[in-house]
Amino acid sequence: MLANYHTHTMRCGHAVGEDREYIEHAIKHGMKVLGFSDHCPWVYENGYVSGIRMKPSELDDYFGSLTALKKEYASDIKIYIGFEAEYIPELMAAQDKLLADYPVDYMILGEHSTAPEYEAVYAGAHSCSEDALKKYVDLIIEGMESGRYKYAAHPDLFHFIGKDEIYEKHFKRLCEYMKEKNFPIEINLLGVRDGRHYPSDRFLKIAQKVGNTAVIGCDAHFPEALSDPEPMKRCRDIAEKYSLKVTDFLSGLD
Repeated sequence: MLANYHTHTMRCGHAVGEDREYIEHAIKHGMKVLGFSDHCPWVYENGYVSGIRMKPSELDDYFGSLTALKKEYASDIKIYIGFEAEYIPELMAAQDKLLADYPVDYMILGEHSTAPEYEAVYAGAHSCSEDALKKYVDLIIEGMESGRYKYAAHPDLFHFIGKDEIYEKHFKRLCEYMKEKNFPIEINLLGVRDGRHYPSDRFLKIAQKVGNTAVIGCDAHFPEALSDPEPMKRCRDIAEKYSLKVTDFLSGLD
């Protein structure tokens, strides 16, 4: 891997390691680009505090730390500072206001839920609901149409266990949209490493038929995830198996 744009930090509450360690492991592996995309904070009017994403109060530290490291390691690797975030229409205005004064380089869309966290069902939970699957796909497409995101992380996260024809009906239109707009689909290294239900063979077969391109996202929650070649090779093997051309570098970043 020459680049990774899906990197978390300990601020999200379920990752470990110092910012510097992630950078040094990326350099150790030979990466030329490292994008940090920790779970973006939300502003909740009811005062809810998330345990799985950074708090708004941590934004100064996030940008301060990574901006300093970006300068320190400038001769070794290109660093971008961004976020992974859901697209939840009713919360977007408040998020925009929260981030307005920060130099956000990019965002990726990770639709872990289709509603505010305090009332949401995790998208990766088993579901037989076509309505829930449709909403998931609809929101990813709407989010990508907004122009906010470079690609959709683990687009096959939704764990639909119903009929194949329903699965294909909705994920095919997602894959077709991604191809039409030239967005790669992510092969998620964390899912490969941990044997999760994603990357999904059902989804990848659809992507193969549609002719999508792919990007490998480490979804790194610990520094060593950026310097371990074995799961990276497995991701490349998946891309080859399903005839998905891998995009190394995202376009539109300075």
